[in-house]
Amino acid sequence: MRVVVAGGTGFIGTHLCTELDQRGHDVVAVAREPTSEGLPDGVITKAGDVTDRDSLVSAVEDADVVVNLVALSPLFKPDGGDEMHDRIHRQGTENLLAVAEETGAERFVQMSALGADPNGTTHYIRAKGRAEDAVRDSDLDHVIYRPSVVFGDGGEFVYFTKRLKEIFAPGVPVYPLPGGGRNRFQPIWVDDLTPMLADGVTEATHVGEAYDIGGPDVLSLREISEMVFEAEGKSISVVPLPMGLAKVGLTVLGSVGFPMGQDQYRSLQIDNVVASNDVTAFGVSEGDLKSFSEYLGLTGSTDDSEAKAAA
Repeated sequence: MRVVVAGGTGFIGTHLCTELDQRGHDVVAVAREPTSEGLPDGVITKAGDVTDRDSLVSAVEDADVVVNLVALSPLFKPDGGDEMHDRIHRQGTENLLAVAEETGAERFVQMSALGADPNGTTHYIRAKGRAEDAVRDSDLDHVIYRPSVVFGDGGEFVYFTKRLKEIFAPGVPVYPLPGGGRNRFQPIWVDDLTPMLADGVTEATHVGEAYDIGGPDVLSLREISEMVFEAEGKSISVVPLPMGLAKVGLTVLGSVGFPMGQDQYRSLQIDNVVASNDVTAFGVSEGDLKSFSEYLGLTGSTDDSEAKAAA
């Protein structure tokens, strides 16, 4: 089977292309400026930009399945402003869908986001929700994935926690987290997620489904931050930063080109956890998944619950 992965040279893309290649598929990784770094020798790279429909035709031709992983980060304000979320996520998805239909693809696999909603509270969530609507309205078989934050080597989630510390308390052990870091995440390891994505490429049972995917643990931003610094042998003292002050700080910083702004402030008030974890649809349970503490090397002989209590 020929699988075209838009965003195939990115963090999740390189892992997925590797998984698909190992399963014996012909894989094409598409990016604006493609590189073969991190990809198996058998994966072809092609240039294509989801904001330029014509650029996608030669990259997508002959595909049986098209996977859309192209995304801007919700953790940082994008270059070009928040309206870039609509341009990349909604319009880019519509362009990729149109070319996939025109060139004869049969299935479209969409990487969405947990909480995607056309009427959501952030530009990112609204654009992801509108992209989902476009996928459902297409004539292609489709599968939609909505993961919580994805972590792993090359990912940005660990970096995000460190960046927040640099913003609000550089150079000191005190960490004033917005709202005390009460908002919760359910982080999933990239190497646990990619086999599920690969299953959606081929298995008929997943067609027409949308899956909310999370990892084995629900962790507050405070717990996550403490774990990240503990893994580096550092101790931090988390103190609550009133959300009003956080809003002012991020708004001011965003207005002078800093990579955070109003959307990031709103995101820090929203839990990013699943109501029901759909990992079971792929024959695994939460207990089979790698925890964030295990990834950081904090688990050892201590189980996750004890590690979190100690943090």
